[in-house]
Amino acid sequence: MIRFLLAATLAFGAQNAAAQDTAPQTETETPAEAPMSLARLDEIIRALDPEAQTNGRFWQLSIADVKVMVITDETADRMRAITPVRKLDEMSQEDITRVLQANFDSALDARYALAKDVLWSAFIHPLRALEKEEFISGLGQVVNLAESYGTLYSGGALQFGGGDSGALQRQLIDDLLKKGQEI
Repeated sequence: MIRFLLAATLAFGAQNAAAQDTAPQTETETPAEAPMSLARLDEIIRALDPEAQTNGRFWQLSIADVKVMVITDETADRMRAITPVRKLDEMSQEDITRVLQANFDSALDARYALAKDVLWSAFIHPLRALEKEEFISGLGQVVNLAESYGTLYSGGALQFGGGDSGALQRQLIDDLLKKGQEI
């Protein structure tokens, strides 16, 4: 019986794959973005904050009055957007537990991280695979995590439950995405 099910599954799978190859394409596929480059990253950042400062690999910009740093390493194919949240010695054990819980469910693509005795809000991503909207959303989540520390501990892109906070946090990301549409 098991052999029959396996044979039927393989036969159906092969037939289904062949049918998919000959089926007409009805959806228009959107072309993939070119790999992210430092020049493209600079263009996006300047659309969000024309006064952003850079040395070509590091940017400092302001989003909703929060200073955000974007650090890149082309050799390692990494990009990191960060902002400091608070000093580690100002955090209780309950605070540390809460940020770890948030990293599991409400922080989303951005995360809380500890480095050099500072709690950071961070969005870390492979540089070349990074897409414009993903980057912009990540920046918004970094700001939302920093701003919601001590209350919602949320990246703001998704909320479970009712209330006003999710909509307010989502608004920042939507506003940033709107600015980024021009480029």
